[in-house]
Amino acid sequence: MNQETLRQVPGRAYLFTVQLSASRRGARLARLLAERQLDEWGVPFAGEALQVVAELAANAVFHGLVQGRDFRLALRLDPSGALRIEVTDARGDRLPCIPDLGTADAESGRGLLLVTAYVDRWGVDEAPAGGKTVWAEMSAPGRVDQ
Repeated sequence: MNQETLRQVPGRAYLFTVQLSASRRGARLARLLAERQLDEWGVPFAGEALQVVAELAANAVFHGLVQGRDFRLALRLDPSGALRIEVTDARGDRLPCIPDLGTADAESGRGLLLVTAYVDRWGVDEAPAGGKTVWAEMSAPGRVDQ
């Protein structure tokens, strides 16, 4: 991928962060703001990235909710065109896991199958005040940085 496609200054990383209310409206706003930012950066795989943002933001709202606490979305585009998506919520005690596909009655985790399909790697880190950050990394199309 060439740098012109990304409309980036060569050698410069880009960072976008926003704190949002832990509500359905906040999750929708996370996706809309990410869409605008990825479009501004010229990210060619923005559709896939938006699916990941939507899933991680929804998880933060539905599984990471602590009354009165917000969640944070962070996007980082590095000079190679790789994108890191981070969603930080207040529930460090509720870690995401992918469901067993053999269990038809699993009630949650199916969205993480989608995330796994789109990203190169994802994981969870501890965050301040007992929270967690779920992150996902996507390489620019045509790059193999894994």
